[in-house]
Amino acid sequence: MTRAINLRIGAVLVVALTAAALLSLVWTPYDYTVLSVTQKFRPPSADHWLGTDQLGRDVVSLLMAASVNSLAVAFISVGIGGSIGTALGLTASAFGGWVESAIMRIADLGFAFPALLFAIMLAAAFGPSLSNAILAIAFINVPIFTRVARGAANQIWTRDYVLAGRAAGASQFSLTIDHVLPNISATLIVQATIEFAVAILAEAALSYLGLGAQPPMPSWGRMLNEAQTLMYLAPQLAIYPGLCIIAAVLGFGLLGDGLRDISDPRLARART
Repeated sequence: MTRAINLRIGAVLVVALTAAALLSLVWTPYDYTVLSVTQKFRPPSADHWLGTDQLGRDVVSLLMAASVNSLAVAFISVGIGGSIGTALGLTASAFGGWVESAIMRIADLGFAFPALLFAIMLAAAFGPSLSNAILAIAFINVPIFTRVARGAANQIWTRDYVLAGRAAGASQFSLTIDHVLPNISATLIVQATIEFAVAILAEAALSYLGLGAQPPMPSWGRMLNEAQTLMYLAPQLAIYPGLCIIAAVLGFGLLGDGLRDISDPRLARART
């Protein structure tokens, strides 16, 4: 029952976030790039559902537009990091020996290198930007997916049908593509869903520090940064993006948790 509730709540939050992001591509209540100082700090009303910020921009429009950046960063960074990490993990599992040892030691180095430090290095070399934030978040996903893919693939390589294929003369590459990868895809999808939540939180943190999306591109993290000096005057400007970050991270986290329980019923039984 609990896993079904988690899955449903997570799915609802993710669908709502995705719908808001897609809708903002074609429509927002107001143009979030237009400044109107005479309209600053307007309270919630029929015209501005959540009021306006210190520059007179509609808060709902900013939140909707910022959701696009959060989802884009999450999907692109996890996609890049997951693809590279999965390829490395499958290679390590397929060949074993010194190849596996070398790949896993490289993955260990990746774990020891924080994404924030990598983002600061990229910003110092090329300037802060959303693309550099994506690269930094993708970087931390590579060793994660390498370990997940390698661990799951090692179990598949011991199965009888894989051993039979190897005895029949099938190559490591063909066995990996035809048998190993399809059988670990569910595990990889669940891990990707969980990493989406981490990527959204990381993007917000990098934007908060000025290393992510740059003006006029909206970001939940930068909205928090801009609101910190206005806490006594307009605390709601920090509450709204904070709630959006919480909802997005919670949604993907619950969705990934529910999918993990479905893909491996032993985990669900262990929790009951």
